[in-house]
Amino acid sequence: MRIVIAEDDPLLREGLALLLRAESLDVVATAAEPDGFLAAVDAHRPDVAIVDVRMPPTHTDEGIVAAVEARRRRPDLAVLVLSAYVEQAFATELLAQGSARLGYLLKERVGRVDEFLNALHRVADGGTAIDPDVVAQLLTRTRPDTRLERLSPRERDVLALMAEGLGNTAIAERLFVTDGAVHKHIRSIFAKLDLAPTDRADRRVTAVLHYLEDAHRRA
Repeated sequence: MRIVIAEDDPLLREGLALLLRAESLDVVATAAEPDGFLAAVDAHRPDVAIVDVRMPPTHTDEGIVAAVEARRRRPDLAVLVLSAYVEQAFATELLAQGSARLGYLLKERVGRVDEFLNALHRVADGGTAIDPDVVAQLLTRTRPDTRLERLSPRERDVLALMAEGLGNTAIAERLFVTDGAVHKHIRSIFAKLDLAPTDRADRRVTAVLHYLEDAHRRA
C-alpha cells in the first residue's frame, strides 16, 4: 500500500508516517499544504491519500478541495479524510464523487490505532469507513426528514453501522443479534427510506450515504 499524507501539523504528520511505516506500509511522501500534496499524488501515484480537512492558507476547506481534485485526477485513489470536527463540506463535495474507497475519521480516532488501521485498510480495499460520531451527527442533522422518522430505534442503530461501512456479520456482532435479524432490519430500512434493497455492501453503503447527503441538503 503506497500512501501520501497531507497534514499541516508537523507532529501529527510525522507521527502518522512513523506509525504507518512501523506497520510495514509504504509512506511515499508527506505534504504540509495542498499544492505539495497534489504534486506528490501526481509524482508517486499512491494507492491511498490521508488528508487533513483544514490546511493552509486559510485553514478552512483546502484539504477537501485538494482531495476532490486528487480524485478527479486519479479516480481510483482511496482517500481517508481526517478532521477535528464534523465538516459538512465532506458530504456535499467529496461524497458527490461516490463513497467507494472513501473514509472520514475524526482526528481523535487516530489515537485508537487498531480502529485507525482497520479504517485505512477498509478504504484501501475499496470500501467505506465513516467515523461513528460523524454518522451520529449526520443522522441528527437529517432528523427532520420524515423518512428517517419511519425507522425504529433498532433500525436507526443498524443504519448508523451500515453508514460506518460494516457488513451484516459485523453489525450482528456489534448488536448481539443474528445475521438473519440484521438482514430483516436492512430490508425494512430500505423499504422505509424508499431505496431499492441490495445484498452488495458497497452499493448499500453508497445508497445510505447519498441519502444522508440529500436529506441534509434539503433539510
